[in-house]
Amino acid sequence: MTLNPTELNELVTAAKSWADEDPDHATAAELRTLLAALSTDAAAAAAAAKELEERFAGTLEFGTAGLRAALGAGPRRMNRVVVRRTAAGIASFLQDTAGDRYTPSAVIGFDARHNSRAFALETAAVFSAAGIETFLLPCTLPTPVLAYAVRALDTDAGVMVTASHNPAEDNGYKVYLGGRTVKGPGKGAQIVAPYDAEIAARINYSVPLKSIETAPEGWTDVSESIVADYINAVDRLASRDRYPERDLKIVLTSLHGVGGETMKSVLKDAGFRKVIPVAAQAQPDPDFPTVAFPNPEEPGALDLALETAVEHNADLVIANDPDADRVAVAAKNPADGQWRMLRGDEVGALLGRHLSLRIKSGHWKVRGEKTRSGVVYANSIVSSRLLARVAEEAGFAHVQTLTGFKWISRVPHLTYGYEEALGYCVAPGLVRDKDGISAGLLMAELAAALKADGRTLFDELDDLALQHGLHLTDQLSVRVDNLALPGTMMNRLRWQRPVTLGGSPVESAVDLSLGSADLPPTDGLKYLTADNTRVIIRPSGTEPKLKCYLEVIVPVDAAADLPAARELGRAQLDAVLADVKTALGL
Repeated sequence: MTLNPTELNELVTAAKSWADEDPDHATAAELRTLLAALSTDAAAAAAAAKELEERFAGTLEFGTAGLRAALGAGPRRMNRVVVRRTAAGIASFLQDTAGDRYTPSAVIGFDARHNSRAFALETAAVFSAAGIETFLLPCTLPTPVLAYAVRALDTDAGVMVTASHNPAEDNGYKVYLGGRTVKGPGKGAQIVAPYDAEIAARINYSVPLKSIETAPEGWTDVSESIVADYINAVDRLASRDRYPERDLKIVLTSLHGVGGETMKSVLKDAGFRKVIPVAAQAQPDPDFPTVAFPNPEEPGALDLALETAVEHNADLVIANDPDADRVAVAAKNPADGQWRMLRGDEVGALLGRHLSLRIKSGHWKVRGEKTRSGVVYANSIVSSRLLARVAEEAGFAHVQTLTGFKWISRVPHLTYGYEEALGYCVAPGLVRDKDGISAGLLMAELAAALKADGRTLFDELDDLALQHGLHLTDQLSVRVDNLALPGTMMNRLRWQRPVTLGGSPVESAVDLSLGSADLPPTDGLKYLTADNTRVIIRPSGTEPKLKCYLEVIVPVDAAADLPAARELGRAQLDAVLADVKTALGL
């Protein structure tokens, strides 16, 4: 759409005003370059106008994921102006919540992405000037260390500057509430409603930036001992009594993120001496040069790790995403001799079973968690139903939540929770969020114990299939350029419900936006068929795409039937996938 002269003048005025206020010379110069391009040839002027319009068409939405966007100047990009205004909104919320009763506190962490440290210092300067007792972590560290620090320091809030597994050009801002701000199971967890809306209402873009005070100092630099405390706490999760075996050769990659040294220290301190880093990816690098997309789930992301595993004849691959709140695991399948990354649901079930055995044997007691009499497992609604069966077999309670750890972490008496997107919370008393480091340690412990018995992770998965049926999952992600398209697709499905999926009649169609006694409303649709196939479709909360989650369950009577069951299950998934594409008009 072409801007009329009035609209263009308003855009130019807004951009000039932003550039004049911007404390970052680089982003101010970026805007001035775009403004100068408006006076050049028609093509360059049109491109500059479009870019300015995209940057100034509203502001970044502050929500339950905090903020996440591409770096750059303007209210719809991540930059020091946006961070300063956001920090002022958080500070106002904390002061209003505290009133005259106490002085609020906050701890700030940051990863190694472009501008992460600058955004952390900007936040610390705003918090300190606003009278917030502020703590700054000593260096680039994983998100789980920040989440641990919120609880260990008992602060009222935590801020982690990270874009997790997003592309290199992005950065973000994740917010936790704890201390005296939130009571109950949500203490130390990511923000949810109504806190997100209350903070968003205090982020003011109408006042001059200079009206937001900053303090050049005044915060406390947290000692590096906080990292040692976290490592020691995680290492205490490993059981040397029941699972003393540590004969495991592990290939480790942090995908150019900040988790490598912490994960390596945790493994070595727990007794795993044969840890081989993927050299090309071991050091933090904000450009992520060896991967197209720094997400362990993406095709090709683990290629270097798998090559290293083959070269060294390793037993296990552990891969953290760049901020190490998630973990992927790969191993060699003895059935065909091929290395394969385990699906998130497979790791989720394996950890659930491993923890259940430790809990029942009395080898699992962690501060803040319940013992066997009150064990609660949880997973998101889009994750496999297998964990519920593992919990039932062990006599534990099981809860389903909406997608995201902001919900899983709030389950009362949570002992273990996971979501299929490689997120696992194995020690809620330490980190009330997903933690790829502690989960990676327990997967190494399980793999070592199985190896000592002449077994593998795949043997354990076979046992789960024999006990509970073969649960197979798959996904379809539909990425779009038109942000309105996911909503259009969802409305189409609401009006034209599939009659069958994979040849099985749809017996239940639930519109998740209506909510229920168990779940608050969320934009999504859930279908169940006569043969117990499940399909859930929802828009992504962080990316412009529609996500579809498929699961089939194939009964298995004997180990000899497993190969045929897998072939049948894969065929069923393919048929369901084809029907979902047709229903979406793809």
